[in-house]
Amino acid sequence: MLLLELKCIVHYFLCGNFFQVKEMILTKQYRCVHSSSCQCTKGHLSEDVIFLVFNNLNWNPKLIATLSCVCKWFDDLAKRVLWKEFCRTRAPKMMIDLQSSGTHSIDGNWSALGKLLIHCSGCKRGGLFNNVHIPGHFVYRTRFSKTSGKSFLLPQCVNDVLYVSDPCEHLDQGEEGDIGFFRGVFKSFATTNIRRMLINKGARLHSTEVCPYCKARLWSMLQANMIPQTASCRLGSYEECVDYYVCLNGHMVGICTLLPLSDSEEVSEKE
Repeated sequence: MLLLELKCIVHYFLCGNFFQVKEMILTKQYRCVHSSSCQCTKGHLSEDVIFLVFNNLNWNPKLIATLSCVCKWFDDLAKRVLWKEFCRTRAPKMMIDLQSSGTHSIDGNWSALGKLLIHCSGCKRGGLFNNVHIPGHFVYRTRFSKTSGKSFLLPQCVNDVLYVSDPCEHLDQGEEGDIGFFRGVFKSFATTNIRRMLINKGARLHSTEVCPYCKARLWSMLQANMIPQTASCRLGSYEECVDYYVCLNGHMVGICTLLPLSDSEEVSEKE
């Protein structure tokens, strides 16, 4: 079914928009990793053609995810090329900075970073944040800021580069109050001072939970006593109600209890 949907999409753009071509099935490329049971074993479209199709679709993340489910070759193509272009289109300045150290890859792969850009992880009851149960969901657009990231770093780690999102607000959560979820990513995490500090402190990795974006194991920054007071100020939350984790690939996922809006802020929003 997924393969049929893909063929329809490609047929539409090849025949209607780009080229007057009835069929374009080519021999398998050297990167092909088809399984023996794959329906595409008789050949497939070239990477260049698929690139043009998704470029015209503005790197639609839903369609990229659908394509990844077709077979191993398409999943490999999505991880190497399509998610990378999606990230570059969605957050160009951020991507240039993350790659400015000379690397052509991103820790945890491009699909994990793509998901981090558009998905609020939420939390299941008994998961990372105990009794909080708020399903994860996709968000249309989120601002990530390197300046905001400085507020989450201890003075010893001030030279590290961390991009953090604005909190995704989930209001009126009963006894939990107004909850905010935030997420982020470190540049070249393997060389950061914060990673070095976590290792030197002997910080423990979470025994069961993994990163919702790349499935790597997680360090608790609260347990390591490495959450600065400036984090709550940046988030607009109660000081003792900020908790976040950092995974082995440098992805950050966190939660906070948001302060109520003051009367002046409420009036300002209405205006």
